Amino acid sequence: MTPSSDLNGLDNPSFVGEDGSHYCSSPDCAAQGPEEGGGTGHGGIKLAYTVTDVPPWYLCILLGIQHFLTAIGGLVAIPLILSKELCLQHDLLTQSHLISTIFFVSGICTLLQVLFGVRLPIIQGGTFAFLTPTLAMLSLPSWKCPAWTQNATLVNASSPEFIEVWQTRMREVQGAIIVASCFQIVIGFSGLIGFLMRFIGPLTIAPTITLVALPLFESAGNEAGQHWGIAFMTIFFIVLFSQYLKDVPVLLPSYQKGKKCHFSPVYLFQIFPVLLGLSLSWLLCYVLTVTNVLPVDPTAYGHLARTDTRGDVLSQAPWFRLPYPGQWGMPTVSLAGIFGILAGVISSMLESVGDYYACARLSMAPPPPKHAISRGIGVEGIGCLLAGAWGTGNGTTSYSENVGALGITKVGSRMVIIAGACAMLLSGIFGKVGAMLASIPSPVIGGMFLVMFGVITAVGISNLQYTDMNSSRNIFIFGFSIFSGLTIPNWASKNSTLLETGIIQLDQVIQVLLTTGMFVGGLLGFILDNTIPGTQEERGLLAWKHSHKGGMESSQLISKVYDLPFGIGTKYCAVSWFQYLPACPKRIELKAAGQKSTVKASSERDSEIGAETKI
Repeated sequence: MTPSSDLNGLDNPSFVGEDGSHYCSSPDCAAQGPEEGGGTGHGGIKLAYTVTDVPPWYLCILLGIQHFLTAIGGLVAIPLILSKELCLQHDLLTQSHLISTIFFVSGICTLLQVLFGVRLPIIQGGTFAFLTPTLAMLSLPSWKCPAWTQNATLVNASSPEFIEVWQTRMREVQGAIIVASCFQIVIGFSGLIGFLMRFIGPLTIAPTITLVALPLFESAGNEAGQHWGIAFMTIFFIVLFSQYLKDVPVLLPSYQKGKKCHFSPVYLFQIFPVLLGLSLSWLLCYVLTVTNVLPVDPTAYGHLARTDTRGDVLSQAPWFRLPYPGQWGMPTVSLAGIFGILAGVISSMLESVGDYYACARLSMAPPPPKHAISRGIGVEGIGCLLAGAWGTGNGTTSYSENVGALGITKVGSRMVIIAGACAMLLSGIFGKVGAMLASIPSPVIGGMFLVMFGVITAVGISNLQYTDMNSSRNIFIFGFSIFSGLTIPNWASKNSTLLETGIIQLDQVIQVLLTTGMFVGGLLGFILDNTIPGTQEERGLLAWKHSHKGGMESSQLISKVYDLPFGIGTKYCAVSWFQYLPACPKRIELKAAGQKSTVKASSERDSEIGAETKI
């Protein structure tokens, strides 16, 4: 590979090498520091572009779209799962509107997070942590769907009666999310997140995240069970691409000034396993539909695998539709919904803090200081508030999948994420995109659910790597928390009458909390881990802290990555009390150009990266 003095896009030796490697490999690039396009981060990670670098505009667009496509599986899954409990399983047009809305709001929240939040290259989107308590709330007797809404022949999607049925449920979910998000905003901007993290370790996180996905096995089974052959075909493709072919490069045509038109290796299977798997299975369903291999009779097994059962939604959907706050009506609030969603908010915050540290490592940034974490959690709370106002039926959180994509592309620039956020906004406005995704056959969605929920479960369990699992204490805490998080909600959902106190509001709160597995398991894990005697090493707190501990980073680099943009706090709004706000960066005075910061400023930075905020 020959370095070029005029580097842009794929010409950049730090982006694509002749050997197929996607990282900085030229001597010139290796010599550059983190502030000059490329360098080596934690653990020897080599990057083409670091957080503060700005790649060429067309590279920003391509990689931004890639991040959007990486998140698309989770973004689409949430409205499709909610649609049944919202009585919308036979109203595909409204499902497409929900998909477009979650795209649009995710774009707004991503822009807020990258520009004013933690300021790391991290995507914001819907969260499964909110899904479990939402389903529990909608399963209350007062919110169960009328029987006639389950019969496609009786549903008239444009009738005022049907619209009122699903919109009342959506407004209830919206109100709960809006109120619960205020709790997250307070926790974030007040700096309390650092205090809370002192008491939360792997044995609290592991059962909480694990129980986000485990209760969804019925939903995945129902979708995949519409045609197990198609579902297993989808699983086969996704596993093939993501596991077996992930290190196999595909030669794609590219242009470089020195070489002109040539072929460059790109790891397509590693970057787009879910998208490629869904597309191939969808294409197979289309072929089987055209050839009438799949049954035409609506009552026959496998009919829902046909592509023409949902084909009308694409023609009905408008080309352009701008989502707006309150589009489903004025949100309503109930105590039961608020307490249920609060469990999701806490789980989401814990997961996001871990994502911040992982994102910082992969993007070659210093570990996030306390003010950046507080600001990130606060902005996520604002994102949940916006999601509730727009009516996505969900909140927002940081996407772990996209954090992993940073390690694949070796591009950690936040300008790429800004481009991805713009792609989300445009997709949310372009109505046909949501309609097309809403028309994916049920078994294909079910196959994707099986893989996705399995991975989320494993991510939760993987937190146990920091603990001593030879300890009977830890084995008991995790095992008891998981099993109770499955058993108690199952019993409570079947015996709701035994939990009645005579006070309707209290009954609803108890019912929602006890049928939310992640709340039950997480609460038990939290109580037992903090009350049963155990050493810091045994509990995994030392290993956890060490895994997120960075080196001695310069104050200038921390300031460049995590300080507020547009001169806020330095050139503008530079009042004396500004630095004392928990979510605002501390002002560091330098003695002179080229000299080090004062000992006091250095100690302040060290304390911000200290144990209080480690997860």
